[in-house]
Amino acid sequence: MKPGALNYLLFVLMAVGCTEKRESEGPKYGEAQQAGDMHVYHFAVHPLHNPNKLMQEYQPLIDYLNSRIVGAHFVLEASRDYASFEEKYKNRGPEFLLPNPWQTLQAMKVGYNVMATAGEPRDFRGFFIVHKDNGIQTLQDLHGKAISYPSMTALAACIMPQYYLFMHGIDVNHDIENHYVGSQESSILNVYLNITSVGVTWPPPWRAFQKDYPKEAAQLKIAWETESLINNSVMSRDDVPTQIRAQVFQYLTGLQETDSGKQILANMETARFIPASDQDYDVVRTYVEALEKHVRKVEYK
Repeated sequence: MKPGALNYLLFVLMAVGCTEKRESEGPKYGEAQQAGDMHVYHFAVHPLHNPNKLMQEYQPLIDYLNSRIVGAHFVLEASRDYASFEEKYKNRGPEFLLPNPWQTLQAMKVGYNVMATAGEPRDFRGFFIVHKDNGIQTLQDLHGKAISYPSMTALAACIMPQYYLFMHGIDVNHDIENHYVGSQESSILNVYLNITSVGVTWPPPWRAFQKDYPKEAAQLKIAWETESLINNSVMSRDDVPTQIRAQVFQYLTGLQETDSGKQILANMETARFIPASDQDYDVVRTYVEALEKHVRKVEYK
């Protein structure tokens, strides 16, 4: 690995390694508000990547909305970790959210409603990443090993993999050592640097890591993967004007119909935005209930 690349990856690891810090303890991540007399709407995306990378991938979408929706100005918000993002919607801060499916259920409780899913359902699954030469061959080889996850509330990259382990005879609370490291990149980086034996993530961050760090990714492999579930949602707060919500819905679900929209989707590692409702996430509620019955509670408490 080149020194510059290693330094950057170490920065990612240190920047997001502590999930107990809150956004108020550090800088705010988001585009400067330049809305003039227009109403400002904040669009908060959960930590799919570290804040800088997330801004690079999602800012084109916000620019696209700003260039088409009259009378409104949209500002992208990134968060340093899952806990910071979850604090935002619990306080009904952002008008629009892109949360994971578990966070979607929690946001419903405080007045957010689903308008679309972000990506195909088959792309929402967990990956167990290992070094190609670390000798781990079967799930039983994980006994006594350390596993990294982005967060306790990451559905594809923690909840689903831990339920997968339970279903295959691994006691998540006693047989392994769980490390909750703050972001998808940090989870992958932990296994690359041999801090953990396994790093759990899901397809978009893994594809991004392969693209950005091909030599490092070539030393890793997917050992196992979970089943698929419904993908991340797009939600609006219940006091967003109907005409604004309708326009956001229109332009999101129509992105794949234009060349510029296709490029934006490719940049976000998202196939398309699909119309959806709150009821589509009932399957997640059932899944989480099973996990909480047999494995652990999802909340940070």
